Amino acid sequence: MLRIKRVYDKPAKEDGARVLVDRLWPRGMTKEAVKIDLWMKEVAPSDALRKSFSHDLEKWPEFQERYRAELKQKNELLAKLKKIEKEHGTLTLLFGAKDQEHNQAVVLAEVLKRG
Repeated sequence: MLRIKRVYDKPAKEDGARVLVDRLWPRGMTKEAVKIDLWMKEVAPSDALRKSFSHDLEKWPEFQERYRAELKQKNELLAKLKKIEKEHGTLTLLFGAKDQEHNQAVVLAEVLKRG
């Protein structure tokens, strides 16, 4: 099972393996507080893409397209995430953005489900 969740939300037992998929560490959070199993910043959008999107909803379609293109170059990382999901039963992709519907974890989850 694949889930997405804000890193600021309380960790839960049903999260399974918790993987942070942000390039930047979440503000104000300690390593103990986030309770992650892995920080996979390499799978996050590039700095250039992250900065150009800047959570502007008008840029959301372009962001999705460009991020999917970046992910096509990261097959090893995608395979690792699928393996973690298989091993743990549940994989929770953690993100820091306030917008829970328009962020990289949403796109990444769609790519993993299709792939």
